[in-house]
Amino acid sequence: MKLRPEMTSDALTRLKRARGQLNAVIEMMESGQDCREALTQLAAVSKAIDRAGFKIIASGMRHCGAARERGEEPEMTEEELEKLFLALA
Repeated sequence: MKLRPEMTSDALTRLKRARGQLNAVIEMMESGQDCREALTQLAAVSKAIDRAGFKIIASGMRHCGAARERGEEPEMTEEELEKLFLALA
């Protein structure tokens, strides 16, 4: 399944936010700031990346479901989508 902009815009926004947070964590570590704040930000980065992955999977599921409704063969099987979903868990 190809990533299409209409399917990934929410995930892309989350990933860009995570990139900024990750840069902040790196700067905190390099400058020797408080570890609690760095770990809090790192947890936020991790959650944002996870949610971006779930958004992409959800979009893929909707896309494949719509293809079935149109009588077309979906680009991915349910098993393939499930495997990707479980890889994120």
